[in-house]
Amino acid sequence: MSRNYKFHNPEGLYFISFAVVGWLDVFTRNEYKDLFIESLTHCQQNKGLEIHAWCIMSSHVHLVFRSIEGQNPELLIGDLKRFTSRSIVKCIQENQKESRKEFLLDYFKKEAAKNSNTTNFQFWRHDNKPIELWSNEVIQQKIDYIHNNPVEEGIVFRPEDYKYSSAPDYAGEKGLLDGICVFQYFKL
Repeated sequence: MSRNYKFHNPEGLYFISFAVVGWLDVFTRNEYKDLFIESLTHCQQNKGLEIHAWCIMSSHVHLVFRSIEGQNPELLIGDLKRFTSRSIVKCIQENQKESRKEFLLDYFKKEAAKNSNTTNFQFWRHDNKPIELWSNEVIQQKIDYIHNNPVEEGIVFRPEDYKYSSAPDYAGEKGLLDGICVFQYFKL
């Protein structure tokens, strides 16, 4: 992660985006998105990840989250990225239907070779750019940005129609993740 972007407040609410190296469109396959969702669920249930908004796009992920139960948010996101990196790369390796397998794995290997702290494959870019959300207006702005991302990309007409985000939860429907803390104006 860049030295310019840090989680300064361990109890803060953060907006974060992280992308696949080279902004590669890995999440075009649902099985890779589903692996990421399983990891989010695990972090919710076992690592103190409180999710307020999320969206998986083809090459990147957006989250509005808080680390609870005394967890360091930087370590929590690091664990999430490490685990998803390994599980998604393994899934790519084993996926007989993955037509881009050789290209993706070669790219991940070349990116890993550029970094002394990465071995074998580098799936995620190292920069996260966490932004602490300091007002209800900014929180709402980031949630709207996250939910409108699939609309802006032309994937859906309405945010709540995109399955791989928390927009359905905000529209009163049941989304893919349990335990979404729908934003209702916080006392900050």
